[in-house]
Amino acid sequence: MKTIAGVFQSREDAERAATQVRESGVTEDKVTVLTPGSNPSELQSVPVVTAEQPGMGKAIGAVLGASAGMTTGPLIAAAIIPGVGPITAIGLLGGALLAAAGGTVGAVVGNKAENSMTPGLPEDELFVYEDALRQGRSVVVAVTDSDEDASLVRDLLKAEGAESVDAAREKWWIGLRSAEQEHYTAIGKNFGRDEKFYRMGFEAALHARSRCKEYDQVLAEMNTDIENVQRQFPGEDVEEPFRRGYERGRDHYQALCDHSKAA
Repeated sequence: MKTIAGVFQSREDAERAATQVRESGVTEDKVTVLTPGSNPSELQSVPVVTAEQPGMGKAIGAVLGASAGMTTGPLIAAAIIPGVGPITAIGLLGGALLAAAGGTVGAVVGNKAENSMTPGLPEDELFVYEDALRQGRSVVVAVTDSDEDASLVRDLLKAEGAESVDAAREKWWIGLRSAEQEHYTAIGKNFGRDEKFYRMGFEAALHARSRCKEYDQVLAEMNTDIENVQRQFPGEDVEEPFRRGYERGRDHYQALCDHSKAA
């Protein structure tokens, strides 16, 4: 599966682009619009589930439409995502993404998502989507079965004015870079030399699989990541900058969660 995403300045632009993607042949369950906040009229009279998950804070979830036993209308899911706030998603894929990001979106969404969407979820990109959502922007995500379909969707999103995920990722890092450089330099390290591996570690800590876990619970995953990077860059000094970046990434995510709870 190939995942294509685009970031839009408004929900209206994102919904228009998502319509174009669906009309191109991508099925309804493989396209979603993620948008900050929730529309009360959309969620009126929808069963709501509240839950407290360790380290995640309160989360809410709701579903309606075909996946809730109705024959018409899209599924709409809403959740409070740690570090982000309330998010609304349209479509089964949206419910799966919200669940992967740490939201509780109800058993109906969860079961269907686990069975059909998990292999295509871009868990290593979720933090980029979340950053865009924190800024009030909306994200269209589509999962395709082939490179040809992926290329078509990418072109459609671009034509509708989307910013690519790669561009959004770079803007995200630019926003953090000065503070991370200052921190790394203050402990006597060469940021200019080590930035690539430091950033890899920082981003790895934001992967959905690593969230809301104690440090000793993710050590094995982090060490595996380091070994993989060392194989890609033999002879390079990978371990220390990656590890320090990973630790800073964990601190960054926790700070976002704390800020979200305080708000």
